[in-house]
Order: sequence, then C-alpha cells, then structure tokens
Amino acid sequence: MGPDQTVEMMRRLLVEAMLLSAPLLISACLVSLLVSLAQTLTGVQEQTLTAVPRLVVVFVVSMLALPWMIHRMVEYSIRLFHDFHRYLG
Repeated sequence: MGPDQTVEMMRRLLVEAMLLSAPLLISACLVSLLVSLAQTLTGVQEQTLTAVPRLVVVFVVSMLALPWMIHRMVEYSIRLFHDFHRYLG
C-alpha cells in the first residue's frame, strides 16, 4: 500500500468521523449557548444547570440519529472491505 492510498483511506475515515459526530456536537453547542444565555439573563449561575440539559439533548439526538449513523458506518465498512484488495497490492 502506497502513501497515496494511505492518505486517501485516512481522508475517508476522517470525513466519516466528522459527519457522524456533527449532529451531536452541533446540538451540544446550541444547547450550551442557549443555557448560557438564559443563565446570563436570569443571573442564575449553577453548574449542574448547564450539564443536565446538554446531556439530555445529546442523548435524544443520538437516539434519533442512531439509524442514520449505523447506516453510514455499515456503508463505510462495506466500501472499505470491497476496496480492500486495492490496498493489499
């Protein structure tokens, strides 16, 4: 396996990892922003208030996106194993 094939394989892996993690990261960032804004406006500065909503939203989004994530991972694995003969030489 040459360096160009290794780079291509790693590029595909990183793209898939970014696509799979994007819904969770975006939802966590949005919830953190909204909770921080609410804390600033109300003056309530409780640390557990930021963690609990973020955990709940990330859990709900992960359960909703789980079928899509599994489908993407299965497709990636099938493509990887299908093209495996190219990487071995």
